[in-house]
Amino acid sequence: MTTPSEAVEAPPRRRRSSRAVIFPLIITVATLLLFGTSWGTLVAAGNDWPTPVFVVLTLVWVAWAVSFPVLMVRGHGGAHRDQAAIIADTSLGVVWVLFTWSVLSLLLRAALAIAGVADPVRSRVVTAVVALIALVLLLWGYAEAMRVSRVRRVDVVLPRLGAGLDGLRVVLLTDTHYGPIDRARWSRGVIDVVNTLDADVVAHTGDIADGEVAQRREQAAPLGDARATLARVYVTGNHEYFSGALGWVEHMGALGWEALHNQHIVIERGGDRLVIAGVDDRTAGGSGLEGHHTDHATALAGADPDLPVLLLAHQPQMIGGAVEHGVDLQISGHTHGGQIWPFHYLVRTDQPSLQGLSRHGERTQLYTSRGTGFWGPPFRIFAPSEITLLTLRT
Repeated sequence: MTTPSEAVEAPPRRRRSSRAVIFPLIITVATLLLFGTSWGTLVAAGNDWPTPVFVVLTLVWVAWAVSFPVLMVRGHGGAHRDQAAIIADTSLGVVWVLFTWSVLSLLLRAALAIAGVADPVRSRVVTAVVALIALVLLLWGYAEAMRVSRVRRVDVVLPRLGAGLDGLRVVLLTDTHYGPIDRARWSRGVIDVVNTLDADVVAHTGDIADGEVAQRREQAAPLGDARATLARVYVTGNHEYFSGALGWVEHMGALGWEALHNQHIVIERGGDRLVIAGVDDRTAGGSGLEGHHTDHATALAGADPDLPVLLLAHQPQMIGGAVEHGVDLQISGHTHGGQIWPFHYLVRTDQPSLQGLSRHGERTQLYTSRGTGFWGPPFRIFAPSEITLLTLRT
């Protein structure tokens, strides 16, 4: 039986036609809001800049705003121009931070007004504070995004886990997003860290890359060297379905990983066994790829119902199916922990968990990773990346 979250939302053709209308509209509205708000704070408002300065800054802002959607389409549309994507993604991160602090600066502006500070001094103080905070956060956020992820260690108690599996070490990678910025060295560093953790199982829960295998082969190559004593397992994320999902499933197999395409394996240690299952991402059903959709029943078909189940599912939102099918622990990514504060408030409108361990129903637990890499803007602000070491306990 298919749960509501597993249903195909619309036929692929209808989804594509809807996206062709909605996506440009979203880009237009977002561009006007983000760039307009930051321009209003830093350039207009009551700054009373000399006319030449005002004109030059306004022209710069207009050119930036007009070029942004063009570069976004060239970078992430059918052309897949990496240089355009880098500029567009970086612009998105910068303008998001400027927008956020422009909005928050209304509090400072009000405080200065109460204190009797008049324009243009008041607006210029606000402009200086917003610009300084944004600069510091962006420099720090870039360093956080580009560094090799820290290890986050979490113990998870599974009452149905056999004594022979007590202490099983599961290393979780997710949302590596190999993309326009060449991070082959970063990828090698991540796997070097993984190989110090003595993993029994290494899992990757999707969004492996933005781009086809041919484009990101070098960045993904270190995955082939990840060490695990019992299994290396992988499931698709939503970005695979923009980037040649079949190619990535095949390539991960070539690198020695088991792609759990609505299927499961059973591992054994100390006389006790654990079912490790995986389901396709919830967007797979609308991808047009035959046989790709979220299917918990098929993934667990033939599994001993008395055995504990570890489920790989890209999005935390898929936890409903895990609860329905008696899964003990679902591990997911997708949220990036919000990636750039305060974007996490928007993420939480769609996902039941932002990061960390949570319980759903009597049996099922969910661990949501903040992600190992980053998507788009090369910044992580108040949402550090992670390589997760989950130690399973009886």
